[in-house]
Amino acid sequence: MFKRDVTYEDFNGKEVTETFYFNLSKRELIQLEVEYKGGIQETLQRIIDTEDNKTLVAEFQRIVILAYGVKSDDGRRFIKNDELREEFSQTAAYDSLFMELATNSDSASVFINGIIPKDIATSVANVQDTPLPEVIPTAVKE
Repeated sequence: MFKRDVTYEDFNGKEVTETFYFNLSKRELIQLEVEYKGGIQETLQRIIDTEDNKTLVAEFQRIVILAYGVKSDDGRRFIKNDELREEFSQTAAYDSLFMELATNSDSASVFINGIIPKDIATSVANVQDTPLPEVIPTAVKE
């Protein structure tokens, strides 16, 4: 679970700071992995190598929206559904967060590492000696 405070200007011109939560479950990661020939990491690397920034941004947007949810008060559930995702995608907070992630590779790396389960992030980092998401923000900055 990744908790992120986002400061943005709302549509009334008021500066607001809100806390948002993001998480990808192991099940969701497996689903992403099998959707792409060669897996998501290989696919993203291929997109970067071909400098297809349009596709890279679209995939990154998809990951951010897929990870968004609302933590239940008792902490037992992380609620995700199309209505919540749609509402979030229409906020100035989403726009602010996405622009930061798309233009700052360090923020993007922290975000991606934060949304994947800790045991998977640790395993990937140990195997590759570098975090999995490093491939995502590199081309977006260019």
